[in-house]
Amino acid sequence: MNYDMIGDIHGCSRTLESLLSKLGYHKEDGVYRHPERTAIFLGDFIDRGPYQREVILIVRSMMEAGAAQSVMGNHEYNAIAYATPDRKNGGHLRAHSQKNMIQHEAFLDEYVFDSADHREVIDWFKSLPMWLDLGGIRVIHACWDQVFIEQIGSSLITDELLYASCDKDLWQYDAIETILKGKEMPLPSGHHFNDKFGNPRHDIRVRWWDESADTFKKAFLGPESALTQIPGDEIHGDHLIEYSHEAPPVFLGHYWLEGEPEPLAANIACIDYSVAKAGGKLAAYRWDGEAVLSKEKYVTAERVEPQ
Repeated sequence: MNYDMIGDIHGCSRTLESLLSKLGYHKEDGVYRHPERTAIFLGDFIDRGPYQREVILIVRSMMEAGAAQSVMGNHEYNAIAYATPDRKNGGHLRAHSQKNMIQHEAFLDEYVFDSADHREVIDWFKSLPMWLDLGGIRVIHACWDQVFIEQIGSSLITDELLYASCDKDLWQYDAIETILKGKEMPLPSGHHFNDKFGNPRHDIRVRWWDESADTFKKAFLGPESALTQIPGDEIHGDHLIEYSHEAPPVFLGHYWLEGEPEPLAANIACIDYSVAKAGGKLAAYRWDGEAVLSKEKYVTAERVEPQ
């Protein structure tokens, strides 16, 4: 198979259509198709951008027609938890706090909470696998942790796993945090950086495969614009997850990278290049069977500003 990996879309349907056109997909009977290729979406269809429904319609129609596959992103997982009552403590598995409501606002503006279409799209989110292992390639939203993947077993999120993953005392919480949100580690005492919303963060997402990342600055995985806020202190402790150089290429989204796309390692590529913010782009990687990934295989579409 020849696959086109497509990164986080976040409600930017105009940019998605631009990228699909650039990749040679044509709309037939309301579905974007390619005569020789299949798209694989990296998740995070929702939140932030202005066209939530349009993105979901494009993606769902492609998947139902066999023109695309997808994995679940952390924003779909968060939407499921936000919609699910907490049977133990009351409220919902993801608290309806002001911070969470603001982050989820664009989606809830188009899908009224607990309406019929909101419940239906949440059920569709639940049908998305958390990872794909297609033999020659692997696809996951944030981090391929083989130990957690084997411990979880099925790539589909069950109700049992969902409830367990919202309990910080259980291993399932760490598993879902890692594979859908990335490996994190705390900064040295007294240090923090501000995220894209201006919220102070005391933990950083790390280059979980990179044995040379022996300082916090080297280990940091995220927007380059935040790098000046990360200290250069040495790391003491284990922040790595083994991923062999001989393992199949793995494709990730999630990390809000900037600049010109290129693989993170010979067999690891991130496809998220911050489409939901000004100056960002929607990225794809055209995979044609190669074991060693190349920057020349990226294709991007500049962000189309909302009308």
